[in-house]
Amino acid sequence: MESKINSKIVMSAILVSLFMTTNADTDPYAKFDKAKKLKQLTPVELSVTQKADTEPPFNNAYWNNEANGIYVDIVSGEPLFSSTDKFDSGTGWPSFSKPIDKKYIVTKTDGSMFMDRVEVRSRDANSHLGHVFDDGPKPTGLRYCMNSASMRFIPESQMVKSGYGQYMYLFKH
Repeated sequence: MESKINSKIVMSAILVSLFMTTNADTDPYAKFDKAKKLKQLTPVELSVTQKADTEPPFNNAYWNNEANGIYVDIVSGEPLFSSTDKFDSGTGWPSFSKPIDKKYIVTKTDGSMFMDRVEVRSRDANSHLGHVFDDGPKPTGLRYCMNSASMRFIPESQMVKSGYGQYMYLFKH
């Protein structure tokens, strides 16, 4: 009887430990001090990422950036978009046809502004990034319309040094 109880306790402990594993245990971008990072943001960056505000069009850092590199979440560093998928949508905000890896993107219905839209947030930092629309170029047909204030640009030449070497395949010349 005692060995059955011990076996059940051990099995329960194993199951609990499996379910307690978080993104931070397996994903390097999940390991960040959010409170510290938020204190480092400008007022616009804080308002956009944490209050879902929108920066002005044509008056932001990346709407017309044509350099090769990747865009990462300004709070967590999660890799979000590549310049190889960036296009000029004419909206004044940086627009992309797809994320680098969908696992770092979370979408949810946004009923603000008197319309239904799909909000895009980063997975680990839960930063508001922008919205996704179905009027983008082929093959995806999607337009990820993002706020520059939610992202940090890592130039191709700095990707390895900044810890994003695994994404160099995006820029095979």
